[in-house]
Parts: sequence; C-alpha cells; structure tokens
Amino acid sequence: MAYIFLDESGDLGFKPASSKWFLFTIVLTNNHRRIEKVVRKVKEGMRKSKRKRVHELHAYDSTQAVKLKMLRLLAKEKDLKILSIILNKKKVHVDFENQKNYLYNYTANVLLELLHSKKIIDIDEPIFLYIDQKDTNKNIRDNFEKYLKDNFVKKGNGKVVIKIKPSHSERCLQAVDFASWAIFRKYEKGEYEYYEIIKDKIIEENVIYP
Repeated sequence: MAYIFLDESGDLGFKPASSKWFLFTIVLTNNHRRIEKVVRKVKEGMRKSKRKRVHELHAYDSTQAVKLKMLRLLAKEKDLKILSIILNKKKVHVDFENQKNYLYNYTANVLLELLHSKKIIDIDEPIFLYIDQKDTNKNIRDNFEKYLKDNFVKKGNGKVVIKIKPSHSERCLQAVDFASWAIFRKYEKGEYEYYEIIKDKIIEENVIYP
C-alpha cells in the first residue's frame, strides 16, 4: 500500500511579481504514520506559547530552527521518497500563459507518468493520494481529482483513492510542504542549504519545458 502526498510551490502567474518557477513535489511512503510522528515531534518541540498559536506548520513562515528540524527528521526516514517536477516558466510558450489549468494538469501529468514509467509504484497496489486543498473552488478541485483518477485508470491502476484535504487536517501534507519549499528555494533563489538536507531522499527531480 502506497501513500502519496502532493504539494505545489510557486505560482502559474506571468507578471513581474510572479515566481520564475512552478513545481509539484510528492512524498511517497508505505508508512504514513511515521511521517505524521515527524510533524508532531517538530510541533511539540516549539515553545508552548508559539505552539498554541500554530494550527499547522508551513515552511514559508516557520523559523529556521523549525525548517531545519523538519527536513533533518524527514531525511532520516528510510521509507520515504521524494519526487519533484519543476516547470521553467521562462520556457512556457506564450500561447499557454493564459491556460493555467492546462499547465497545472500538464505538470501533474508528467509527475504521474514518472511514477508509472519508473515503476516507483506497483500497478496492482492500493494507492492513497492526498492533495493539499489550496484552491477553494469546488469545480476546479473536482475536475483535477477526475483528471488524476482517469490518469491512474488509464495506466491500469483502478485502486487509487484521491483525497483533497486542507493541510491542517493532514500532517503529512505539512511535511511535503517543507520538502517542496526546500526544492523551490534552490531554483527560485539559488539557495541550497535546505535542499542539501533532503537531496539524498530525492529519487527524481526533473525540469520540464512545455
């Protein structure tokens, strides 16, 4: 049984203030309880006054100490794999700049194709795919869920269960947020400090040019 937790970093805007990169990152594990324990341990290590105010952990507004602790603990997990697909927005054809749904689905599709082509997941095993519910538009969420479900079915895996949930209700989504952020900072800011901590857990890191 495989558990996949998917998060995104960056945006799909093309304005001067928009990010230069957009990426999907997944954390893959067969023992999601251990990842939950990591997140719980990080939060319990915070000062009590701070812990009460924080409902969920996000890399972008966490202290350096929290970021380092989270990434170091994740790096120690033997049953954990990280995959990331990075979209170089500078290379996106101008015709696609206003087709955000297409770019979103295209990037996700490349990641899912990788899971199958590299045989990272067994086609016959049950799969639970959790996605951070960042977009509150129900139609967009439903369409994306259907798109992913159809993708798995076409590959012969009809045992996938897709759950789009807010990250505060699923600790493992908070964990993948930190992994995705660390990879994003490498590309967006040229910062390697956090990336270096988890790089040995990254089994696929592909830059794409649609």
